Amino acid sequence: MLRQILSKLPRKSSKTDSAESARPESPVTQQISNGSSAGSGKSSNGPKRTSSVVFPASVVAGIEPLVPFKDVPSAEKMNLFVSKVSLCCVTFDFSDSSKNTLEKDVKRQTLLELVDFVAAGSVKFSEPAILAICRMCAVNLFRVFPPNYRSNSSSIGENDDNDDPMFDPAWPHLQIVYDLLLRFINSTCLDAKVAKKYIDHSFILRLLDLFDTEDPRERECLKAILHRVYGKFMVHRPFIRKSLSNIFYRFVFETEKHNGIAELLEIFGSIISGFAMPLKEEHKIFLWRVLIPLHKPKSVGIYFQQLSYCVVQFIEKEPRLASMVIKGILKYWPITNSQKEVMFLGELEEILEAISMVEFQKVMVPLFWRIGCCINSLHFQVAERALFLWNNDQIVNLIAHNRPVILPIIFPALEKNAHDHWNQGVLNLTLNVRKMFSEMDDALYLACLDQFREDEERQSVLAEQRKEAWQRLEYAASLKPITGNTAVLVTPLATSIAC
Repeated sequence: MLRQILSKLPRKSSKTDSAESARPESPVTQQISNGSSAGSGKSSNGPKRTSSVVFPASVVAGIEPLVPFKDVPSAEKMNLFVSKVSLCCVTFDFSDSSKNTLEKDVKRQTLLELVDFVAAGSVKFSEPAILAICRMCAVNLFRVFPPNYRSNSSSIGENDDNDDPMFDPAWPHLQIVYDLLLRFINSTCLDAKVAKKYIDHSFILRLLDLFDTEDPRERECLKAILHRVYGKFMVHRPFIRKSLSNIFYRFVFETEKHNGIAELLEIFGSIISGFAMPLKEEHKIFLWRVLIPLHKPKSVGIYFQQLSYCVVQFIEKEPRLASMVIKGILKYWPITNSQKEVMFLGELEEILEAISMVEFQKVMVPLFWRIGCCINSLHFQVAERALFLWNNDQIVNLIAHNRPVILPIIFPALEKNAHDHWNQGVLNLTLNVRKMFSEMDDALYLACLDQFREDEERQSVLAEQRKEAWQRLEYAASLKPITGNTAVLVTPLATSIAC
């Protein structure tokens, strides 16, 4: 039975080799290729053997991989570990549950044994063992996903409401492999200085590619693993940040299609919390060129919570960035998408809670002009969310100290709502805010009211003048004789004047 399982060791096709040639090859990838080429010279009638480069004969010779760990002496446990890992390099088709049931069960039991052995942490991992487990994880996990027939660039939340996630039929098997990899990286018996040769840039890139899976369970496992890799391998941290930036760039400026943006942002949120002060220029560039443009895609609702958390983390680290962030949000402010407006207003409230007075004064004019537009929105949720800002004591304090500038900007919107808005809830909130301003500074409030009335009268006079001008034009046109095929607008008003 062991020979039957080992005969299923995977081979790389020439097409796959050419497709992957653009990626930097890691020792793990090279050893997979060497193992395949070594087996290609053997007769198809004999059992296929693993490459001696990956599993040296002196290490695994005479070790039966199905023997339990408890039945071998401590000196041989690492050799047995390598032998069992090599057994798990066999892959199966899980789309048909009736095929290879016995072999799948043997592999599953072996993987569970490996998980328990790694969790016990009784033996320090040797370099051949590290290479072997990295190779096994690469064979089992790294794969190309089929084309997605659904679009991730649809409107906010549409994917969540109308489409169920696609679950991989091999997940019960993949979950054990992910669990093994996570425990392996977390293990105190793993020497990071040795492991970094095999968990290298190529390995990390392939790991990041898996975040595009539609299976949310797999993305959760990947999130935990990448977080541990970032924490354990300090030498790879700049590369991981750069690779994450490239994924975000591609998503925002090219495809707007990726299943794992929320999970990647969640990872980056924990990375931001560990940034040293003062922030490096590299991190500020990431905020301006990546996080702010991520407000633009239509599918922002899927990952908005994680995005907002990252932005607020930056501002808590360096409050001077608040004005820059608000300018960026105003730049990408939605015009016709009410759901996005509600979310943006919520994010603005979080930022204003942490902003300093100096930074607030830099952006208060364009900010409250936009808030005034939201107050006048016919969508009651947008108007309500904008008016709810006055329920926040910190924001009210900022407004109170700058009321000579803010009230003249916001007053026309409040007055129009008080007279014309159709929603009773919005009307009540508007009256409350207007009363708050009146109690805050009655003289300024009355001055703004007088100015508003003057502006209304002026607009009324201008509207009347425009109407009279159009009447004169229509009358003049009605007196001109019609010649040829000239089109003439004849209105009832012009006809009655002519009569």
